[in-house]
Amino acid sequence: MRTTIDLPEDLLKEAMNRTGIKTKTQVISTALEEMIRRSKLSELKKFKGKVDLEIDLDHIRGRQCRY
Repeated sequence: MRTTIDLPEDLLKEAMNRTGIKTKTQVISTALEEMIRRSKLSELKKFKGKVDLEIDLDHIRGRQCRY
């Protein structure tokens, strides 16, 4: 999709230098993907300590307790 936007040139150049990405399109796409990823992680953190899976990893992995 083609879109015309005004971006601070220094901000765009810094992002390209820090990431090593060569095109403006790719650096913007990468930034959007990262923003979405962080948003999803933030939503998942709401469940921390609230989900009880009752999983025995030793049993699943076929381990036996040595104690």
